[in-house]
Amino acid sequence: MDSVTLFCTAGLIAGGLYWFICVLGPAERKGKRASDLSGGSISAEKVKENYNQYWSFFRKPKELETSKNVPDFVDTFYNLVTDIYEWGWGQSFHFSPHIPGKSDKDATRIHEEMAVDLINVKPGQKILDAGCGVGGPMRAIAAHSKAKVVGITINEYQVKRAKLHNKKAGLDSLCDVVCGNFLEMPFDDNTFDGAYSIEATCHAPKLEEVYAEIFRVMKPGSLYVSYEWVTTEKYREGDEEHVEVIQGIERGDALPGLRRYSDIAETAKKVGFEILQEKDLAKPPAKPWWNRLKMGRLAYWRNHVVVVVLSAIGIAPKGTVDVHDMLFKTADYLTRGGETGIFTPMHMILCRKPSEKASE
Repeated sequence: MDSVTLFCTAGLIAGGLYWFICVLGPAERKGKRASDLSGGSISAEKVKENYNQYWSFFRKPKELETSKNVPDFVDTFYNLVTDIYEWGWGQSFHFSPHIPGKSDKDATRIHEEMAVDLINVKPGQKILDAGCGVGGPMRAIAAHSKAKVVGITINEYQVKRAKLHNKKAGLDSLCDVVCGNFLEMPFDDNTFDGAYSIEATCHAPKLEEVYAEIFRVMKPGSLYVSYEWVTTEKYREGDEEHVEVIQGIERGDALPGLRRYSDIAETAKKVGFEILQEKDLAKPPAKPWWNRLKMGRLAYWRNHVVVVVLSAIGIAPKGTVDVHDMLFKTADYLTRGGETGIFTPMHMILCRKPSEKASE
C-alpha cells in the first residue's frame, strides 16, 4: 500500500470514528459525549468491581429488604449508569407516552409539565423534586412554572451534573440540588409548597417510608404528585413469563421490588395523604411509552460498538460494556412489560396533605 493510499485510509478511519463517536455519540440533549463516559463517583479502575458488587445484591436478596442497604445499592447503580443514560437517552431519566407529531424530547417535557400543573404551584413558591437525577424534569418544571425547585438525589455525581446543567440552562436561580437520602431528608417540617416524584420512589425499600418523609416536609394544604412504577391488574404471579419480565426490570433498574398498582393509594392514605386522583397514564388513549425503546434498538447497537471500542482502547472504564449490555437487556424486559400490559412506569397519584384546620 503506497503512502497516499495509507494516508487516505487512515483519514477515513479517523473521520469515521469522529463522526461515530462525536456526532452520533452525544445524547439528544447534548449533555454527554461517548468519549466522556465514566463511572460517576467511582474511579475508572473500580467500575468493573462495582458492577460485580451491584449484582451481588441479587445473590443476597435479604439485603434488599433492609433500608440500610438499599441506598448504597441505588447509589452504586446510578454511578454506573448516569453517564450512559445521559449519553444515550437524555437528561430526563424517565418514560412518557408517545405523542404523534411530537419529538421524544417534547413528549418528555409535556409529561413533566403536567406533573407541576397538577400540584397548582405559583411562581416563586418552593417545591420538592424527590429523586431528581441530573435534573431534566426539574429544569423543565422550573421553566414552565417559574417555581423554585429543590431536588434531592442519593448520588453525589448526579448532584454535580445537575448543578452544571442548571447553570448552563440559566436556571440556577430557580433550581437547587442537594445530595441526600429521600428517606431522611435534610429539610424542616412544612417546608415546601408542593412536591413531585417522577419514577423515583420505586427505589425506596418501603413506599410508606418515603411517602411519610415527603408528607413531613410539605406544608399543610399542599399537593403531591407521583408517577410510580408498578405491576398492573394484568400481572399474574403464577405466570413464569410475567415473573421473568418483572424480575428483569427489577434487577436492571436497581429496584428492591416492584409494587402492585393497588398498593399505592393505600400507602399514601396510611401516612396521612388525601387521595385526589389516581390514574395509569399509560392506558389508552395514551400511545405506547415503550415505542421509544423499540425504535432505539439500532441506536443501541451503534452505541454498543462505540462503548466496546472506547473500552478496548482505554478511554471508557473497564466494566462499561457490561453496564451497557445490562441496560439493553433491561430495555427488552421493559418493552415486554409494556406490550403485555403487566407493567407501567406512570401510575399517577395526586395527593393532598390535609390543611391544619382539616387535621384538627
